[in-house]
Amino acid sequence: MRIRMMAGFAVCGAMVMAAGCKTNAVDKGAFKSAINDYYSARQDCLWSSPMKFPAQADTSNEDQTKGFDALTDAGMLTRAAAEKKRFLIGSKEVNNYDLSDKGRATWTADPSQPGYGNFCFGHREVMSIDTFTPSADANATQYSVTYHYAVNGLPAWASTAEMKTGFPKLATDTSGQQTATATLVKSDKGWQVTSVQPAGTDSGTSGQ
Repeated sequence: MRIRMMAGFAVCGAMVMAAGCKTNAVDKGAFKSAINDYYSARQDCLWSSPMKFPAQADTSNEDQTKGFDALTDAGMLTRAAAEKKRFLIGSKEVNNYDLSDKGRATWTADPSQPGYGNFCFGHREVMSIDTFTPSADANATQYSVTYHYAVNGLPAWASTAEMKTGFPKLATDTSGQQTATATLVKSDKGWQVTSVQPAGTDSGTSGQ
């Protein structure tokens, strides 16, 4: 009986060890959920920092006007020609831009800066987890995770060729699946994203 019990313990021990290997395996689904939760609170917007309207642009400066003009064509801004006097050297032609009624309905205002805000066009969503690398000194509680994402929910006003020409960031973000790398740390609430950056050429350890 004693021999049979010892043999049973040995079998159970082997099963626990095998189960332990599976338990320690990384759950890519948890990484995906954590990154999507991070993105759900953050929108992709036209400008990297809030803009203030009304705004004025020199008509001879295409870099200044092309984005505003694209938004005007999309019905988000109004445009009015004006003349701006310059000290001692005459005047120059300018355009005055302001939010239209349609634009105000879409505008995401910055609560900390009156008059400032942004036009946002969607949320990023993770399409696949590609690779993940544990930090050497974090006891497998911190990972660098590389993944593909796409921007979903693109509105009609942001889908025109003129808008994508006027805003290269919009064109890039909506051109298909993009790659990024996030740092995730495990907490008592699960995996949390601490930073996100464009992925480099070194993709890390495969998650296969």
